[in-house]
Amino acid sequence: MTGKTNNLLSAFKDLLAQERFGSQSEIVTALQDMGFSNINQSKVSRMLTKFGAIRTRNTRMEMVYCLPNELSVPNTSSPLKNLVLDIDYNDLLIVVKTSPGAAQLIARLLDSVGKADGILGTIAGDDTIFITPTKGTSIEQLIRNIQQLFENSL
Repeated sequence: MTGKTNNLLSAFKDLLAQERFGSQSEIVTALQDMGFSNINQSKVSRMLTKFGAIRTRNTRMEMVYCLPNELSVPNTSSPLKNLVLDIDYNDLLIVVKTSPGAAQLIARLLDSVGKADGILGTIAGDDTIFITPTKGTSIEQLIRNIQQLFENSL
């Protein structure tokens, strides 16, 4: 990685740590003001995805981009149970309610567990995750697997 790329990534992370940028264009402008003239919205979008940035409310209740504390796939030693508020389901899917801002981090963990444990896929918002089972996995079995995952994460 070149020095300039290192500086860009460092500046990018520093900006997100400020929790005051609500749009990609605001991040582009801030990086350009710092001397990164070749930055554009497309590059910012890729960096946000690469680092798993999420939009959440800051202390002023503004929607802003920020980095999750863990930049890698979380492991099951994280206190996930503390972030999960409710798990409910019907015949087709499971809905997990989380603390604000925690859904994407938990969904990444569930996606990493994946098809071997019956999870076809997840969709995460800010505080809600939809989970759908693989073909042949009953909702009841999948909910037990997920509850066990959260129980073992304490």
